[in-house]
Formats: sequence, structure tokens, C-alpha cells
Amino acid sequence: MRRRDILCGLAASSLWSPPASAAPILRSDDPRFAELVDPSARPVTLYREGRWCEGVCWAPHLGGLIVSDVRSNRMLVIGEDGGVMPFRDPSNNANGNVLDGQGRLVTCEHRTRRVVRRESDGSMVVLADMYGGQPLNSPNDAALAPDGAIWFTDPVFGITVPDEGIQTTPSQSARRVYRIDPAGEILAMTDAVGQPNGIAFSPDGRTLYVTETSAALDNAEGARAILAFPVEERRLGDPRVVASLETGAPDGLAIDEAGRIYAACDDGVRVYLPDGTLLGRIATATPASNVEFGGQDGNRLFISAGSVVAAIDLKVRGAVKAR
Repeated sequence: MRRRDILCGLAASSLWSPPASAAPILRSDDPRFAELVDPSARPVTLYREGRWCEGVCWAPHLGGLIVSDVRSNRMLVIGEDGGVMPFRDPSNNANGNVLDGQGRLVTCEHRTRRVVRRESDGSMVVLADMYGGQPLNSPNDAALAPDGAIWFTDPVFGITVPDEGIQTTPSQSARRVYRIDPAGEILAMTDAVGQPNGIAFSPDGRTLYVTETSAALDNAEGARAILAFPVEERRLGDPRVVASLETGAPDGLAIDEAGRIYAACDDGVRVYLPDGTLLGRIATATPASNVEFGGQDGNRLFISAGSVVAAIDLKVRGAVKAR
């Protein structure tokens, strides 16, 4: 099975909420899960007409929630009033998005195999498209470090999966995590992850979380895990496994104010403590692809899952990101 057969499953053609006889949307694996979300809370569907929604990014100065519909080759913005407007069409099969230290939108593009930054006038600046004189694989997701650097993952999904870019042979010898220094220098930080995907920093910036999704590329025995790297003077130490999944593969990540990890997985959004303790799960009708905190109070969790984008209000806020 190829990546999207594992991660996407059947298309989401029904409402988010399952029938009353189905399993509960909120599943608690630890009593502390009740500290995060009210047992009666339910996700609200914001959008349900995508092909593969990804890259959710809360950007109120740009209109609301930015969403990449990778396979439709477009980006849209969902306003706080629920209205949906085009943002970039075509989008170069854009995937992950993050705001930089000045609030500018940084986007990973599959089709062009680059990381770009949107300026205040709407123009685009290329931050990264080559390493070692060769094109990148297909930048997937990005995170802002406390020092203003942009870190991004570079697996091969955008050059191997149909409809997510232009299929070709990788030019890079490895799949890496890169760092773009505020001055513009591009550094390879690690090639220890077979297919690095989601990426996020702990609130203090001392830990980098990366999802390993090798199992999602025709490799049922490949790794499917959340890894934690200690950040040591802008370098990465040896990773430890926070959690390993038995099926599917973890995708996008979000971190709350206390450092808990929210991972988009094939059965919904799983919530972990940094030591790997599973607190619970917010179930989704189809595999979740990404998560993002936002909203006026910072406690709204946005979830992309196949054709759907939804939101659920929590009792906790997302980690404050460097600006």
C-alpha cells in the first residue's frame, strides 16, 4: 500500500460526528486527559470539500486558518466567520505552513521542491531549494525555532506519490531535517530519520520532535514513530523514541503550553506526555494529517483529516511560538 492508502483511507464524505453506536470521539487512556478537554466537547467541521487537507496554520492577519489542499494544488483560508476563500491557486502542491518570527507565512512546496516565504506584498522569496548543489526531495513541514530559524523536513512523498507533485528520482542521498538560519544559511541537521515528516519544538526550544513515517511508503515493516531530539547549541543530539505506532504512521504535530504532544495519526489526534505516556485520543472519521493550535484564546485545536478540516476547543492553549 502506498502512503495515502495508509494515511488517508476512505474519503471523508460524511459529517465528522459518527453514529451514536460508534466508538466515542474522545477516548481517555489516562485520567489526566480530562484536564485537557471537556468530555462533552465535540469537533466542529469547518470545511469538507478537500482532497488531502494539510498544513493548517493559524494566521489571523491573513484572514484566519491557512490550509493546504495538497492534491488539489491549492491553498485556502477559513475565516473566523466560517467563510472559505482561495489563498493560492495553484499552490505548487503546497504542504506544511508556519509563521516566521515576523509573522510571514513560510510554506513547503512539493512541486517546486522548495521552501518559500510570503512577503507582506504577496510576493514570494525562496528560502531553500537546493542542498549540496542538488535539488531538495520535497519539503514537507516546517517549524519556527526560538532563535528565529526555520527548520523543515524533506522526505520524498512529493516526488513519489501521484498528485502530490512531480514524480522523479531523488537527487539527495538522504532524507534530512534542515535548518534555515535567519541569515539564510541552510544546514543539514540530521539524516537519522528514514522519512521525516511532522516537526515541532517543545515550548523551551530544547527538544525537537519529528515524526518518522517510513512505514507509509510501500514498507509495512518500516518505522512509524515520534522521535525527540535534544537541541544542543543549535545541533541535535541522539534521538529517543517517544511513541511507536502499530498501524498507520504519525504525521503533523502540535505542542501545548505544558509541552504535551498532539500527533495526527490514522485513528485521530493522539495526545502524549513528553515521556511517551498516552493520555488519550480525539478520534477522526478518516486519518488525521495535521494539527494546529489557534483561535482568539489560543485553545482551539484545528485538525485536518483527508477532505475535512475541523476544530475542537480544549481547556489548554498551544505553546507560545517565538515571534
